Amino acid sequence: MHGGSSGVHRTKADLVVRKLLRIPERPAGVDQATAYSTFQKSMLISATRCTLTYVVFPFLLPFLHFLRGGAPVIGVIIGSVALVCDTFTIRRFFAIDHKWRWYFSSIAFGIMCLLSVLLVQDLSTIISRLA
Repeated sequence: MHGGSSGVHRTKADLVVRKLLRIPERPAGVDQATAYSTFQKSMLISATRCTLTYVVFPFLLPFLHFLRGGAPVIGVIIGSVALVCDTFTIRRFFAIDHKWRWYFSSIAFGIMCLLSVLLVQDLSTIISRLA
């Protein structure tokens, strides 16, 4: 374990993640309440993306002909925003050295992997329609 200037002991893995995400030693304005709020927002955006993909689009698009080609575009936009928010969530938990940072980050990373699959599917649909 290594110590930061804040006196917190960090593992080598913690140091690698902090370097990868470019987290300064003492970021201003980051506390546990902010980290939880960011986590909740990013999970809400990710849940919205999944709900649109698996519930709304399959059942409503047959009735909404004008949106039929727009679903992948909407998916790319919401999925991209969700990925950015999930990244900020991980940064916040590591920035405050939250005791559950690895657990929260694992959840966020798992969701990011699922969102990435959806993003690739939507982009391939868009590209195939352009060709």
